[in-house]
Amino acid sequence: IFLPIYAIMEKAFTSFLLILLLLLQYVMASSAMTQINITTDQSALLSLKSQIISDPSHFLDESWSPDISVCLWVGVTCGSRHQRVKSLNLSNMALTGRIPRDFRNLTFLVSLDLESNNFQGNLPQEMAHLRRLKFLRLSFNNFMGKVPSWFGFLHQLQFVSLMNNSFSGSIPLSLSNASRLETLKISYNSLQGNIPEGIGNLHNMNLLAMQFNQLTGSIPLTIFNISRIELISFTGNSFSGDLPNGLCNGLPILKGLYLSKNNLHGCMPTSLSNCSQLQVLSLSFNEFDGPIRKEIGRLNNLQELYLGTNQFTGIIPQETGNLINLVKLSVEKNHITGSVPISIFNITSLQLLSLSANNLKGTLPREIGNLTKMQHLHLSTNTFIGEIPKEISNLVELEKLDLAANSFSGRLDMETFNISGLRAISLTDNNNLSGILPPNIGSILPNIEEIDLANINNLVGTIPDSISNCSELTFLDLPSNKLTGLIPTSLGYLTRLQYLN
Repeated sequence: IFLPIYAIMEKAFTSFLLILLLLLQYVMASSAMTQINITTDQSALLSLKSQIISDPSHFLDESWSPDISVCLWVGVTCGSRHQRVKSLNLSNMALTGRIPRDFRNLTFLVSLDLESNNFQGNLPQEMAHLRRLKFLRLSFNNFMGKVPSWFGFLHQLQFVSLMNNSFSGSIPLSLSNASRLETLKISYNSLQGNIPEGIGNLHNMNLLAMQFNQLTGSIPLTIFNISRIELISFTGNSFSGDLPNGLCNGLPILKGLYLSKNNLHGCMPTSLSNCSQLQVLSLSFNEFDGPIRKEIGRLNNLQELYLGTNQFTGIIPQETGNLINLVKLSVEKNHITGSVPISIFNITSLQLLSLSANNLKGTLPREIGNLTKMQHLHLSTNTFIGEIPKEISNLVELEKLDLAANSFSGRLDMETFNISGLRAISLTDNNNLSGILPPNIGSILPNIEEIDLANINNLVGTIPDSISNCSELTFLDLPSNKLTGLIPTSLGYLTRLQYLN
């Protein structure tokens, strides 16, 4: 059966009109929905603005107006596809206020940055609806209450920074569910209790910072198996227990391990040498004992090594001299014996060497002059003997020199310390030194702030008038010597002087 041509055309035209009508309805519905969503975002942000009680620079007063498109407001970025608010950055605006419950309606929000303001109160439970959130930066505010358990429901979360707030309570177990989390910074709060074991299951983590809280218990072993982690910082808590023998077997790219100021004890694991990318190792202010492992000399990338204020015994390994990139070496306040390995004085990158308060002996070698980048040299309270090497004058960047409470002998030649940037020198309690204060001391030490030459016993002569040229001097201690003559009136020109003995 053949239909007339006009009937076919009429049927086609009807179908075309139907499709056109459906498309028109879809466009109108989409437009209406977009408008509603933009209005929803605007209402949520205006609700936030209503909670701001101080905006000293008027960032929001002048920009956040219903008469201006939300996407043009200060700190707001909208997505190109849905024209919804995807990023809010109000950092460093000195704002004071709270986050309202209506914040939940910013459902397309991916990044929230409120750092360095004065936001207060708890994080509202309603923020759990921000399911697209990936980056949350709230550091340096006055938020309080518990770290929200709903973080564990934000499965897109990659970056969380809550540092320098007033959060308290324990770290929620649910945080272990944020499987995409890469960075967690919760330092400088008042968090208590143990670290949940499940934190070690966050296999994408590359930075974990919890320093300066009140956390206790043992550090979960699972954390030392997060193979992507580059920095672990637990300084300033009350963690206890030993470090695992296989500490670095699962940390191939770890660059910073900060465990200072805890109650950790036991021996230094030999497996530390497996952290081949390690740049900073900080174990100071704990109760570690036993020897400093020679394997530490394999950490070729190490730049900073802090082992001070522990119970380490034995010698400083000769292999320490292999750390050719080392900038800071601190082993003070232990029970280290023997002499300082000559190899250490060939680490020309060293800027800080602190070996004070041990049982080190022997003489200081002439090779000390190789440390031309040295800024802080602390060797006090040991049993070093012999003359102070003249090569110290090669340390042209030296700012602080502490050789106090040793048994150095010979003539004290202040020209050795003719270093223009030197700010503090202490040779106190070296009873076998002898010498004078040179007449040109003011030009030898033009920037000196502290001079401590007490209890040398054989320091003779007078206090030179040129000391008045040490205009930065705040501390001058010269008792128990054989100085003679009058105290120069020129000392009265030292307007910064606070201590004179």
